[in-house]
Amino acid sequence: MRVHVVSDVHGNVEGLARAGDGADALVVLGDLVDFIDYGDPAGGIVGTVLGAEVSGRLAQLRRIGDRNALREYATAAWAAVRDPRALVEEAIAEQYARMFAVLSAPTWAIPGNVDVPHLWPAHAGPDVQLVDGKVAEIGGLRFAFVGGAPLPPGVPFRPGPAWRPHLVSWEEYAAVVDGFSNVDVLCSHVPPAITELAYDTVTRGPEVTGPGLLGVIDRDRPRAALSGHVHQPLSRRVRRGRTECVNVGYFRRNPVPYVLRW
Repeated sequence: MRVHVVSDVHGNVEGLARAGDGADALVVLGDLVDFIDYGDPAGGIVGTVLGAEVSGRLAQLRRIGDRNALREYATAAWAAVRDPRALVEEAIAEQYARMFAVLSAPTWAIPGNVDVPHLWPAHAGPDVQLVDGKVAEIGGLRFAFVGGAPLPPGVPFRPGPAWRPHLVSWEEYAAVVDGFSNVDVLCSHVPPAITELAYDTVTRGPEVTGPGLLGVIDRDRPRAALSGHVHQPLSRRVRRGRTECVNVGYFRRNPVPYVLRW
């Protein structure tokens, strides 16, 4: 059995069209949307709607980690746009139409934190399984899936003026993970709480991790724990007991899927 796994596609339709070549199945760990194009300020939804200058400034604030300044600047920029939420959702739906159309069969997919999962059913065909929070059998192995990103404990969700990212409460995320059992392959968008996988070397700070993921790894000792979200981790592979914990890569920049064989 050969399964290809990708994450953080961020609008790379051409790469996604080839991601399943030679595989028995394709697994997508989220972040299909190209919201802010860090390589091309004129690209992505923000660059298209607000312009390259605004997109570039938002990307800069994101890189330096000034979350308060980022929030204030984004709020002011979107305030200048009439009905920004509808405009952004329309642009996201257009991206999904292109990306879901090229997915190879069969595909199992979960959303990342920049995705808008309520738009997925309208674009996913019969050969795409939407498995967030579910366990699915692929080639005789039990794959457990959890998408999105958890908010820190006690932090309320504050949707922006133009876009509602796929963020869930810490407790809700932990409850989903706690419902998994007898896991052979653990698949999540955000990584488990392992420093080498969670620290981004470009933004120079830790990214959010998934509560309960390490508990599943230590309890069930799955063959692999696969995740994305962190574009430039300290390390892409870490061994924990018998489990290979892997960041499957920043697919937009390097469109080569991670290959899982058994």
